[in-house]
Amino acid sequence: MIKLTLAVPCFNEEDNVGAFYEAVKRTFDGVLSYEIVFVNDGSTDNTGERLRKIYDSHTANVTVVSFSRNFGKESAVYAALQHSRGELVCIIDSDMQQSPDVALEMVRYLDEHADCDCCAAYQEKRIEGRTISFFKDAFYSFADKLSDVKMRHSASDFRVFRRNVAEALMDMKEYHRFSKGMFSWVGFNTHYIPYTAESRLTGETKWSFSKLMKYAFSGIISFSTKPLRIPFYLGGLFTAAGLVWLIVIAVLGVMNGLSDNYRMNIILSFIMLMSGLILVCVGILCEYISQVFIQVKGRPIYIERSCMTYSEENEEDKGTVL
Repeated sequence: MIKLTLAVPCFNEEDNVGAFYEAVKRTFDGVLSYEIVFVNDGSTDNTGERLRKIYDSHTANVTVVSFSRNFGKESAVYAALQHSRGELVCIIDSDMQQSPDVALEMVRYLDEHADCDCCAAYQEKRIEGRTISFFKDAFYSFADKLSDVKMRHSASDFRVFRRNVAEALMDMKEYHRFSKGMFSWVGFNTHYIPYTAESRLTGETKWSFSKLMKYAFSGIISFSTKPLRIPFYLGGLFTAAGLVWLIVIAVLGVMNGLSDNYRMNIILSFIMLMSGLILVCVGILCEYISQVFIQVKGRPIYIERSCMTYSEENEEDKGTVL
């Protein structure tokens, strides 16, 4: 039985995967049995070639799954879970921001605490800019108020968890996946440890501000139905306000003889306000409907182009390409 599976999503990380693999070897060789499941998420650089070289040199503990195109990190994590064989699973990035030493610390914590199912790392001190930090904090505060599950502030996907947690995550077949919410939804006893993310070894982050906002909005939609109630509350509020406003306009018109032009401008402004609110509410409903539309199609979460994995029956051929 393999002790630990390192689930490693990769997208355009050609200059990082080699250094990451060497760091993993320094940390885990001779300490515990482990495997690495690299998922090449449709990279457009030489990431696939670099992973092939790693696989060819150390077949026994390396699996390389390649997607037919870019499906996103969440899909890559799901694929890595499906190919994992370890008693424990660790989700870790290949850009060297998350240290294998911290992963080993989490493994040791689970070994010492049998009642704990998951050990997750959260950023004690963030290295991103103030703007990103502000919006992340705002997201967690907003999500806690709307979502049916509570998510730990600053907690990342960087965590080690037992096989039962991995099985629970794989049982969740939704196309739009949001790991932070999924870990909270499945439950299990979770311990949080602080860590400081390092700077990327090379390259730039793939998470732009717009992608983070889209990801955050998708997470709220996936784990809360409260936004669907917004049209009901706004409808009641503005219906009452509209009735009061019409009464006020009628009274003022009778008492002060307001001109037709003045009254018309007020009415037009009120109509524009209501129209805008209606469109916002319709937009929220459309977002839910769009996710339902995609989910009911039953499309796969990802498509494998190839999979290089170790096979004892075919050891002379350096593993099997599926």
